[in-house]
Amino acid sequence: MNDLADRLFPHIHTLPKDMEIRFPPRNLPEGAKVTRIAPSPTGFVHFGNLFPALCSERLARQSGGVFLLRIEDTDAKREVEGAVDLIISSFAYYGMDFDEGAVIGGDFGVYGPYRQSQRAQIYQTFAKQLVREGKAYPCFCSEEELNEIRQAQENEKATPGYYGKWSRCSQMTKEEIDAKLDAGLPFVLRLHALGDGKKKFKFTDLVKGKLELPENEIDHVLLKSDGIPTYHFAHAIDDHLMRVTHVVRGEEWLSSLPLHVQLFDMLGFCRPHYMHISLLMKQDGNSKRKLSKRHDPEAALTFYRQEGYPAASVREYVMTVLNSNYEEWRAANSNAALEAFPFDTKKMSASGALFDLQKLNDVSKNTIAFMSAEQVWELLLDWSQEYDPTLYAMLSTDPQKALAILSIGRNCAKPRKDFAMWKGVKEYLDFFYEDHFAIREPFPENVSREDIDAVLTKYAQIYTPDDDQAVWFEKVSNLAAELGFAAKTKEYKQNP
Repeated sequence: MNDLADRLFPHIHTLPKDMEIRFPPRNLPEGAKVTRIAPSPTGFVHFGNLFPALCSERLARQSGGVFLLRIEDTDAKREVEGAVDLIISSFAYYGMDFDEGAVIGGDFGVYGPYRQSQRAQIYQTFAKQLVREGKAYPCFCSEEELNEIRQAQENEKATPGYYGKWSRCSQMTKEEIDAKLDAGLPFVLRLHALGDGKKKFKFTDLVKGKLELPENEIDHVLLKSDGIPTYHFAHAIDDHLMRVTHVVRGEEWLSSLPLHVQLFDMLGFCRPHYMHISLLMKQDGNSKRKLSKRHDPEAALTFYRQEGYPAASVREYVMTVLNSNYEEWRAANSNAALEAFPFDTKKMSASGALFDLQKLNDVSKNTIAFMSAEQVWELLLDWSQEYDPTLYAMLSTDPQKALAILSIGRNCAKPRKDFAMWKGVKEYLDFFYEDHFAIREPFPENVSREDIDAVLTKYAQIYTPDDDQAVWFEKVSNLAAELGFAAKTKEYKQNP
């Protein structure tokens, strides 16, 4: 097969062993994990991407390993201008501190390039070797011919795909291939699959547990007609050469696992450990569905930044979904950094997680409550500069006043939990600024003018600025009882 390999790839003079030398095994402590996040630049970063990203980051950090960012940009038709920068900036906002990988304007690290579009020679080196070994072959089938195969399979109710008797080009002779190449016909490179779809193999996923999956029998495309690899081929080579030890991804990739395992084996690579995370679901009436970028604005990672959720709040929420024991740990370690939590893959759920915006709000209120006034002011200032000019002016004109306001009910045993996101803070602060304050709510219709006057008069008499929250609350409760109102929430609910 050497002649065919040379004819298909006359410009490739490197061998797989050259790549092994160029990208040697990493010098890391025993047990260190190398993880990656590898999004495609389609212009939309799904909120669900944070789950494998945070999981991968924690695995690498806790083991003294490496966490990297790779851009899978082999599908030029779907790529959106500026999408790579959006990916990088989005992950940076949420505290994904990569050790190496793609950065705005280039790469950082010795195992790059970290953009698949710049690694064509690497992929073609391994593709040429597969042809030499008879594990891959050129396919000249036109789109019309492929449609004929699909129609015939549909008529026979056969499994769709290019395999067995349907793989017309897999049995071509050297002479037939040469004739088509001489004619200048375009071709793709296909895998010569060795699996039997009727047989199953056993595999252990670190989240899903022990699985039995059908062997891959489909001769999948490895290289497209322009020499650019498909995701499947590129992922196997990249993960091997970047020495990735643990692949964390969504469970929608489980169906591709037989192909990926087969590729690692046929290329002579050691398989990485796989972790397939359950899809993020949303309650829709009486049923559940995937969180959708078409129907759900909260599916976009940019949504949370625009609404003003602090990155720390979002990370907290994601961790409560990733590890079942996180909330218990957080309750016992209210002031500890998330990074102090002992993340454990055994505490990850194998079933679908339900997205809960109210839960995120509760988590965010708690997170903000334990921030210092200075932290809140800085984060508010940064957010409002981009999204709320009026709030930015309020905060920046008199920083000391803003800090004094934000200090109210903070740094105490039970801090106030007034807001979950920065978007609603201006309404909370308006009260303290004459230029912005306005009565927004009328008095209740069932409260008389006399009662209103009595409450205001009495409150003015009992109010003392130096009272702490507990003393103030007790005075207000006593005032309510004295004037015939409910002194406690429980009493009000019983007789509103």
